[in-house]
Amino acid sequence: MTPPPPPLGRSRKRGSHVFDAALDDTALATARTALGQGRWSVVRGLLVDTGDDWDRRGHRVTALAQETTTSAWAQDWRIAEPESADAAVLFALASVQRALNGKARPDAARAACRTAAGLVPADPTPWLGLLMLERTVGTEEDVVQLFDEVRHRHPDHHHAHHLMIARLAERRADAGQDPMHEVYDFAAWAAEQAPADSPLAILPVVAHAERYRVLALAGREPADPLSSGHWVGRRARQVMKAAFDWWLEWEREDHPRNRVDLNFLAHAKYCGGRAAEAAALFHRIGNHITPAPWSYPDRDPSEAFREARNASLGTG
Repeated sequence: MTPPPPPLGRSRKRGSHVFDAALDDTALATARTALGQGRWSVVRGLLVDTGDDWDRRGHRVTALAQETTTSAWAQDWRIAEPESADAAVLFALASVQRALNGKARPDAARAACRTAAGLVPADPTPWLGLLMLERTVGTEEDVVQLFDEVRHRHPDHHHAHHLMIARLAERRADAGQDPMHEVYDFAAWAAEQAPADSPLAILPVVAHAERYRVLALAGREPADPLSSGHWVGRRARQVMKAAFDWWLEWEREDHPRNRVDLNFLAHAKYCGGRAAEAAALFHRIGNHITPAPWSYPDRDPSEAFREARNASLGTG
């Protein structure tokens, strides 16, 4: 089974961690292995069981799409079952992944996503695929329009909000540490309008990390986050406390992208010098490491994670 491509185009060093896009979803990992062997019927069953749990469906299809053989197997599935919307959606997201990896034309991926969207009008997943593509290659107008398409179908879509924040954070890199930057306003708005138990409550932390990425890449913040005041200012402390308090009260172990949120929160707590709180989060994360935000701005994420975890837990 081929692992997903390394983050930020960096080559994977010997001994570095292999990041698993499935996170803690064992059913997804099993189906992914089966798909790599050409047994797409197992994936069909997985997606039928997923139903209209849109965050879980998006997570599962996106993880499956990252495998290099998925496009070919999904095409075989489409030929065998031309009426299958699930086959079309999986092929569409695999086409997006191929386009992002420079293996296919973006126009072909766009067409595949729109074909899939026509088969399942209520499903936000084909629009998520388009958002993933245009977040990298499209205009800001395209990104906003596609985000609205996803939200129209699932207002609290976790992955879509993360993509939108990453794009918004890239506005006005030369503005520096602007506490009124639009990415902070967007994150606060999204967190406030979501239900009380929604993991979108973590979005202000995500916005803080994404803005740090942009500022550090622009040379306006140190490349070592521990040397940056970005994580210890008044606004940062308020954001981190609110997010950690939410986690203590509402921890959503059942959410498919739970480990994504925990990685962002552990990173923020570590960078903010809150070792005890970071340690609690590292215990929850276990081995389910995500490249973002440990790779920010251009670091080896496995090394950065290991250093932070060891320092927080007091281990060597």
